[in-house]
Amino acid sequence: METRQQGFLDSEPLREADEDMASEINLNNSFLTEEEREEIQQQLVKLEEEISTLRQVLSSKEKQHAELKQKLGIGSLSELRNNFSKGWHDMQTSTAYKKTSETLSTAGLKTTAAFSTLGSAITRKFGDMRNSPSFKSFEEKVETTVSTIKTKVGGAETGGSFEEVLSSAANASSQDTPTNNLTDGSERP
Repeated sequence: METRQQGFLDSEPLREADEDMASEINLNNSFLTEEEREEIQQQLVKLEEEISTLRQVLSSKEKQHAELKQKLGIGSLSELRNNFSKGWHDMQTSTAYKKTSETLSTAGLKTTAAFSTLGSAITRKFGDMRNSPSFKSFEEKVETTVSTIKTKVGGAETGGSFEEVLSSAANASSQDTPTNNLTDGSERP
């Protein structure tokens, strides 16, 4: 059985062992002689005095500790910074951090490769689209319209407003498109 004496000021919760010891003391207390009781009482007073002395010594040592840290310029902020730096270093050297870092690095490489492949596919599709007959037809119409606008704006005509140039370019563009006439002269629906 653990023999441990506590002072009145201790705030630790009772444990099962403490309860067993208390019940043994209560049972044995009735069988103590007056001399034994006084001797135990003296031991208890002596222990409480020692505890009080130890608390005073600890308080003095804590005060001395704080003064030495102040002389060295170690304040709460620098201590916090040092603790944070040490914690960050410890975290970076941990196995979990290393595994996570490796996993994220691999995922980044795979993502980069996927975007590269996607970019190549989009570029190829735009190239295919640009070579398609529909796009070439559209491109020719735009070129014709632009050249018509340039001719009208830069030509010998004077007094034409921008709206008139755009209107005439649109008319010229519509005249360049094939009609919906069939070979027999009837129109398509």
